[in-house]
Amino acid sequence: MSDHLAGGYDLVIFDLDGVVYLIDKPIPGAAEAVERLRADSTPIAYATNNASRRAADVAALLTGMGVSAEPAEVLTSAGASAALLAERLPHRAKVLVVGAEALRAEVRDAGLEPVGSAEDEPVAVLQGYGPEVGWKILAEAALAVRAGAAWYATNTDRTLPSPRGPLPGNGSLVAVLRTALDRDPDVVVGKPQPGLFTTAASLAGARRPLSVGDRLDTDIQGAVGAGMDSLLVLTGVSGPADLLAAPGDRRPTYVAADLSGLFRPADGARVPAPGDTAGGWRVTRDGDHATLDGSGDPVDALRLLCGVTWDGVDPSGIEPLSSEARELLAGWGVWAVG
Repeated sequence: MSDHLAGGYDLVIFDLDGVVYLIDKPIPGAAEAVERLRADSTPIAYATNNASRRAADVAALLTGMGVSAEPAEVLTSAGASAALLAERLPHRAKVLVVGAEALRAEVRDAGLEPVGSAEDEPVAVLQGYGPEVGWKILAEAALAVRAGAAWYATNTDRTLPSPRGPLPGNGSLVAVLRTALDRDPDVVVGKPQPGLFTTAASLAGARRPLSVGDRLDTDIQGAVGAGMDSLLVLTGVSGPADLLAAPGDRRPTYVAADLSGLFRPADGARVPAPGDTAGGWRVTRDGDHATLDGSGDPVDALRLLCGVTWDGVDPSGIEPLSSEARELLAGWGVWAVG
């Protein structure tokens, strides 16, 4: 058994936005983490819900950031959605595409005909993220679905991480149509559905893959659904308060501040932390309440606290005893300075 977390797995599947980069800037340490995995001969895959780029474009973007990647290592919800439609629809069937040019190109390459109007009588609507998506194409999509077209969404991520904070994602745009149509999409293809995870593992021939993500509601829930271990990194959307309140199907195997956690001992990243002490922290439970005392690495405190919140203590029932604990809990938004 390896002495670090990643060494126990035969494939590492990375989410991209919030894990490897933020919009178009690499997250510090991402390139180094990937190169260390390659030096250890650990296979890598990249699986993203973002449907605005094709696999080759994603690989080129990563390489330009100094993160090595090959197109064959990249799985996108755009490619997976187009492939699914090609399985279900006749050749050259018309599909109204809501999203970026990359999504239209995937549909075209899958042997289908992308269109932009309900008057073209599409048999399906495929909706994915695109920065130029506006009212006009959303209106055409609503008309097409009302006329009987099947409605597919590449993903339903409500937000996209960015250096300036969360931005509206495809899930926010899907919500526009959901409100207008008073119904949900017929099919959601990307995470948290297990398809991207299982496809990545199958292509690599992996028997023990690890999924790495920043979102509990897509990356981690998808990994749980696929029966895979997962690592949550705190560089993107989901934060400590989200993790403390996570339901059972959104709980990661490990948590780390960033991708450097891949190369630390697995027991030092496992959640919840075993026992009532970790690093310089101590958690004591008394019924429906718990206290946090001490100081040290915030992730160690988070791992300990997951042990009590996942066992029934509401995060609001955690009381800090030390000044470091007060500062930490206040920063996480789970304790109000009195």
